[in-house]
Amino acid sequence: MSSSLIDLLTQQIQSGGLSQIAGQLGTDESTAGKAVPAALGTLIGALAKNASSGRGAEDLFGALSRDHDGSILNDIGGAISNSGNLAGSGILKHVLGGNRQSIEKGLGQATGLDAGAIGKLLPMLAPILMGALGKARNEGNLDVGGLAGMLGQQRQHVQKQVPRGFGLGSLIDRDGDGQIADDLAGMVGKGLLKNLFGGGR
Repeated sequence: MSSSLIDLLTQQIQSGGLSQIAGQLGTDESTAGKAVPAALGTLIGALAKNASSGRGAEDLFGALSRDHDGSILNDIGGAISNSGNLAGSGILKHVLGGNRQSIEKGLGQATGLDAGAIGKLLPMLAPILMGALGKARNEGNLDVGGLAGMLGQQRQHVQKQVPRGFGLGSLIDRDGDGQIADDLAGMVGKGLLKNLFGGGR
């Protein structure tokens, strides 16, 4: 898959659900529009990191095969409206683990939203992203290795695109220790995320 998932999903969300997201987060569409690609980039980076191990890639492959065929993309608005269910939170538990609160805080400071709003946004987007990955897996007939390779390519897109001029993917586990949250926290502490995303409070 050569195209960027962030671009594709952001375009779909902007045309089919951005106003809903803004309403649920209690913010304007401009702020929500900045937060969506930032959150997607973080999730893609985390998934790519997890899939870089054989077990992680196998677990993700199994989850996509069982539960994510891409049909969710046929009704983005409906998916966002139903985001109060536990599916998104379950995905985040596997993807972010114990780092979720720190990541929410970091993204909040980066995008001008509070951590509570980011805490609502991530479970909205997680099933949509998984659906996109499942669709790509099916269309490309990817095996476990192919899925891991595709995610690696998507992480490279993240590094180029979110934020432009400085890769979000590079700050996800910048020091290679597998800890996403401390890298986000460090970037927030330096004020870099806030400047890069154009957020502000």
